[in-house]
Amino acid sequence: MKKTILLLTLFFAFTSCNETTVWKPQLIAYYAGDEKSIDTFDLNGVDQIIYSFLHLKGNELAIDNKADSLTLVNLINQKKKYPDLKVLVSLGGWGGCESCSEVFSTKQGRIDFAISTAKIINTFDADGIDLDWEYPAISGYPDHKYQKEDRENFTDLVIQLRKYMKQGDILSFAAGASTRFFENSIEWDKVMPLVDNVNLMTYDFFGSGSQKTGHHTALASNEFQDRSAESSIKALIDLGVNSKKIFIGGAFYIKTFKNVPNINNGLNQKAEWNRSYNQINFESIRSNFTFFWDTQAKATYAYDSINKIFATFDDHRSIRLKTEFAIENDLGGIMFWQLMNDKKENGLLKTIVETMNVNTPIK
Repeated sequence: MKKTILLLTLFFAFTSCNETTVWKPQLIAYYAGDEKSIDTFDLNGVDQIIYSFLHLKGNELAIDNKADSLTLVNLINQKKKYPDLKVLVSLGGWGGCESCSEVFSTKQGRIDFAISTAKIINTFDADGIDLDWEYPAISGYPDHKYQKEDRENFTDLVIQLRKYMKQGDILSFAAGASTRFFENSIEWDKVMPLVDNVNLMTYDFFGSGSQKTGHHTALASNEFQDRSAESSIKALIDLGVNSKKIFIGGAFYIKTFKNVPNINNGLNQKAEWNRSYNQINFESIRSNFTFFWDTQAKATYAYDSINKIFATFDDHRSIRLKTEFAIENDLGGIMFWQLMNDKKENGLLKTIVETMNVNTPIK
């Protein structure tokens, strides 16, 4: 395996050195919608759409049904209107990788998956794949198998995909923004030379398992919480990951907690999980909330003192700062979950695009 990794690394390094490229941060949108909804969005400024999600059928990546097939076809059709747009398929997602550890535990399973992936990419004229295995070698979705061997198996999975995919096809993966993931899930020195980027899920820092409130998608750390986009990105760079391959994550959804005491506007208080909202359905209840800005965490939050509800989310201000952070720190760009959660007009996507247009340097 070491020889194979070295040869592939040298190949991609040689290819990179012989290409004349102008660096600009990119914008990646995950999409978990239906066939027609994509037509209602303005995709100007979007570099990649990642169709979420395909799953395993046996050892192979599979189109689950006719609706999935039609949706992927129409996503590909968007390239006629937006010639620079790339469309990727994605494996897994939260709860969507139940058999990944078992399938990828064998060489044949990894080869079968790589061959089937290359076939889907070629058949649909897609541009690559994003691996969203949550998570190799550590616990993720309840009762899904994981084993320490997943870490090395993930490396060989990437090698097999590079072997069977065409030159120029995009290969990326979604990464949990936690020390546990960084230390146990990925052989960073072996994987990163072979992939185009890592989509860092800098959200869900607080959620259904949390017993107190906090910022679920904070840009910076504050006195109450260490986990943030900045600390996660620094950890990856300290592991030797090229900053230009790191994509900061934006959250186009709101997390709420209930039974929150009216102390400190609900921040850093004992609480119970309530529910998530997308940007659109949160509009119906936002009048009950008072909105606040955490200058340390560079994050927006809100508190409903009548119903004792705390809300944490990205808004126009925080997503602009995340985009500026990506530009100023030479990151690959910004990605977000997910497009269907955004408003059709004056949504967070528009803010990202406008921020990139104003601030992007040429290097």
